[in-house]
This record gives sequence, C-alpha cells and structure tokens, in this order.
Amino acid sequence: MKEETILSVFEKFNSLTALVVGDVMIDAYYWGKVERISPEAPVPVVHVQHKETRLGGAANVALNVQSLGAKAIICSVVGDGSKGDIFRKASKESGFTTEGIIDSTDRMTTVKTRVISGGHHIVRIDEEITRPLSSTDERNLLDCIQNILQRQKVDVIIFEDYNKGVLTEKVIETVLKWAQEKNIPTAVDPKKDHFLFYKNCTLFKPNLKEMREGLKVSIDSEDHEMLKASMESLKNILNNRHTMVTLSEYGMASYDGDTFFHVPAHQREILDVSGAGDTVIGVAALALAAGLSQRDFTRLANLAGGLACEKVGVVPVDKAKLIEEAMNTLAE
Repeated sequence: MKEETILSVFEKFNSLTALVVGDVMIDAYYWGKVERISPEAPVPVVHVQHKETRLGGAANVALNVQSLGAKAIICSVVGDGSKGDIFRKASKESGFTTEGIIDSTDRMTTVKTRVISGGHHIVRIDEEITRPLSSTDERNLLDCIQNILQRQKVDVIIFEDYNKGVLTEKVIETVLKWAQEKNIPTAVDPKKDHFLFYKNCTLFKPNLKEMREGLKVSIDSEDHEMLKASMESLKNILNNRHTMVTLSEYGMASYDGDTFFHVPAHQREILDVSGAGDTVIGVAALALAAGLSQRDFTRLANLAGGLACEKVGVVPVDKAKLIEEAMNTLAE
C-alpha cells in the first residue's frame, strides 16, 4: 500500500458504522501476586491487588471498531439481573448506545473472570448459559436489528459467534438476508456449532482450529496447497466472497476464489492472545467496508492481531500505534 492509501483508509474509518451482532460478555480481571501454595490443596494463593471489569465478546469487537474511529452498534441479549445492569453501564461509559441490547428473563449475562499474576493466567472462571435464544428473545432481537437497519446507515455487519446462543440459525439467516437486500457487506467470526450457517456472507474468518473442526478435515498450517483446497471447499459450501484464516504463529491466509494470499506473522513478544481474534475481525471488517483489496485487508488485519498479542488481557487495538506500524511495515 502507498502511504497516502494507508492514511486515507484510516481516515475513512471515521465515517463508517458497523453493526456488531453476537454474544456479548463481561471480562472480569483479578490481578495479584502469587507468593505461596495453599495448604488446603496444591494450588497457588493469589493475593488480589486490583480488580477490573471490561466489555468482552462481541462488545470487545465493538470496542476495536470504535478505537479505529468508526461507530459501533452492539446487538445482543443479556440477562435482566445485576450483571446485565453492569454490562449496560459499562457500555454507556464506553460511549455505546444500548439501543441494540435486549434484556432477557430467560438468560444470564456471560461473565469470564480471569485471575492473573505476573502477566500469566492462573485460572479462568466462566458464568454462562449457552442454549439458543428462546423464540421470544430471538424475535425481540431481530425486531431490534431490523429497526436499526431501517433508521440508520450501516456500512458493515459483523457476526461475532462465541457459541453462547445469541446467533441462532434464524438470526444468522435473517440478518444475512437483510444485509444482501441492502447491499451491506458482512464479516463473520465463526465457531464450530454454526460454522456452515453463514451462507452468502462477504468475509468468513475462522482460525485454523475452527476450520479443521468446521470442515472435519486435517489441515497443515504450513501447507499452502492444502489450505487453499480447504478454503475452496468452504467457498463451495458457503458461497462467501472472501475467506481469511488466522494461523497463529504462521500468520494469515486469504482466498477469494481466484487468488490465494499468505502473509507471515510479524515478530512479536507474545504476552496474551486473548481478544486477538476480536481485533482481527474488527480491522478486517472496516478495511473491507473501506474498499481495501483482499491482499491489503489481510495484511492490515494480520498486523493488528499481532499488536493485540503484546498486551495482557482483552484490550482493543491502538489506532495511532496501528497506523505507525502500517506506515513502517506495509507502505510500499
């Protein structure tokens, strides 16, 4: 990319709106020190020094979209109890509207609590309900999404699937249909359960493990012909325009039916991979909406994912840092 192209793309992000549909959660953190082993069991005793609550899941994708300068609207379902109130309050404090958040008496708000000491995860505790939405919650969510699409200009729709039940088959198919009718590009961060539901999406972004499980095939991350063949098989099933597979330390690969492109990972000090996928889909979706080519949105998303791994915990991308790195490594 030319330097002026990089700068113009990041400038264009400021005028874009992304609708983020999927499983939201609260990421809670206990930061502390481990100085001894418990006398009750052979486990570390963590002396908690700091507690923190952050928006997680699809809401972290929205945070990444927002940090890049775009507007994000979160569409999801939370419990109607105190944890749901915490999520709504945190959303408002982060600058999000809660017009797309549905309260449910049938569900609890997902909370992932991480205990961290010395930059390392000691344990994670999950509180969640993963069954599909009830018909009432499903209808309420779809009505809400339809209302937003009718009232506002949306430049890209991101599906963030964590297998917590919000993205049912009906929700996926209906929102994809509306997106096609309005010519809105769609970007999908899938999970195994609904892997093959996203027919006719624009960008499909699994990681290698999800690709293997979703297609039930063995794929060698270093075998580009095997990767390409698997992405071709996926395209034949989904009829998606682009597939982008994250390959961990081997970077990323993308395919559009004609061109296969691989970009190696940049050398990084990897501290924590939590949330890196959220950063990748957020950056890729906006870059797609901004009109970047397959090659360029893959390179930019790969760069952003690497930056996310240099931070402990789930942290959105730093736009200024990403621009700096893009100018240094992607400019031609």
